[in-house]
Amino acid sequence: MYTPDLYKNENAEEIRNFLKENSFGILINQTNGKLCATHIPIELELNNDGKEILQGHISKLNPQAEGFKENDQVLAVFTGPHSYVSSSWYDHENVPTWNYIAVHVYGKIKIVDYETSVEQLKKLVDKYEANSKNPVRVEDLSAKTMREARGIFGFEIEIEEIQATKKLSQNRDDYNYKNIISELEKTENPQSIAVAKEMSKCRK
Repeated sequence: MYTPDLYKNENAEEIRNFLKENSFGILINQTNGKLCATHIPIELELNNDGKEILQGHISKLNPQAEGFKENDQVLAVFTGPHSYVSSSWYDHENVPTWNYIAVHVYGKIKIVDYETSVEQLKKLVDKYEANSKNPVRVEDLSAKTMREARGIFGFEIEIEEIQATKKLSQNRDDYNYKNIISELEKTENPQSIAVAKEMSKCRK
């Protein structure tokens, strides 16, 4: 991912929190000479050795999984809030742009066994059912329903490289920076407001 030095995020804790909060990602690999991508939850977890990895699952019917046998190199893409920034918000002539936060994770993927896949599903469901009025638990599902879990491949990704971009108008002076935040908040667009919130954290 091309990232000018000004916009590189090298804060490991920030990146870790971002991945946990924006875990619906895009898994990309090459299958039969063609690039493939699947939109799925990909969770940051610790393996048995205490090393950070990514976990997820993919349908056995998805042809993308065939490529894992030939080439275990994958890219997982995670995006956060993003918004158009109008140059009319500056006190000088300039070009419009786009503010955004994104993280790319490169690594090696391996398929895990059925028991490990089920444990991954338990963690995933528990995470997203935590605030449910009537939370579902994988442990409570019938044997008939759990047979559907036989139709997925659970996987782990050994993280080899992380590239993180946080492009939030860092190149603007305080006056224009604050004005961009103000204008983003006026849009009533949830994405724009989220960008404004992130910008407010970076510069008081």
